[in-house]
Amino acid sequence: MNNTGLEQGLQQELAQLQNVYDLITEFLVQYSFQLIGALLIFLLGLWLAAKVAGMVNKQLEKYRVDITLASFVTHLVRILIIIMVAIVALGKLGISVTPMVAAIGAASLGAGLAIQGMLSNYAAGITIIVTRPFAVGNTISVRGVTGVVKDILLGMTILTNEEGEQISIPNKHIVGEILHNSFEYKLVESQFNICYDQDADAVIALVNKALLGSGKLHAEQPPQVGINGFNNLGIEIGLRYWLPTQSYFQDKYITHQAIHGALKAAAIKIPSLSRDAHLLGE
Repeated sequence: MNNTGLEQGLQQELAQLQNVYDLITEFLVQYSFQLIGALLIFLLGLWLAAKVAGMVNKQLEKYRVDITLASFVTHLVRILIIIMVAIVALGKLGISVTPMVAAIGAASLGAGLAIQGMLSNYAAGITIIVTRPFAVGNTISVRGVTGVVKDILLGMTILTNEEGEQISIPNKHIVGEILHNSFEYKLVESQFNICYDQDADAVIALVNKALLGSGKLHAEQPPQVGINGFNNLGIEIGLRYWLPTQSYFQDKYITHQAIHGALKAAAIKIPSLSRDAHLLGE
């Protein structure tokens, strides 16, 4: 009885394997040409996507398009071609892509609501790359943060400052904000007073000489020194000049020290507030 049961179980398993084999053989015989055709179409599509993306990248490099924008466009072209080829390959197998497209659309809607903040950063990043309000190496100030642009990504813009800090700003906080771009240099504005009996023209010439002698200023943007106004202390001398952002504070301190030394050597008096105290006796 036991041997008979084992033989029957073995025969059933063999019959099942035979059915699976027959099913696979029938499928390969019936759909082999479709499978080969779909595979060839997909492989050809991958080659075509790489070829077209390379051509697009060469054209963008030829016209000196920003590297971030060129990379984004190249990858977008490649992905779009692969998606179209995949749809054609699935159609070759007789698979309807309409339900798949609907499912992808529904999933995309749900994912879009879930990652709305991330998508808004990406959209803002595309806007920055296309409109190019600043480039790598520029000095920008936005939302109270100032630094040199180190990299522009789709999701964020990375800045560095003189302290060596790396500042990552989500792109949605840049687009639509008031943006100051001073490129590689940053403006310094300062003022000081001289007595009314001092020669203002001589002081202005002295400050100009000290600024130009510091060797730190913008080569193409001369400093601006002049009479900024008048007050109770005396004549207010205003000065404006541009320093490299990478060493802004260091160069600013050195420049101000040079100006102070020049004023001191020329015996220029800088007035200050003073108060007289009178003691009343009995």
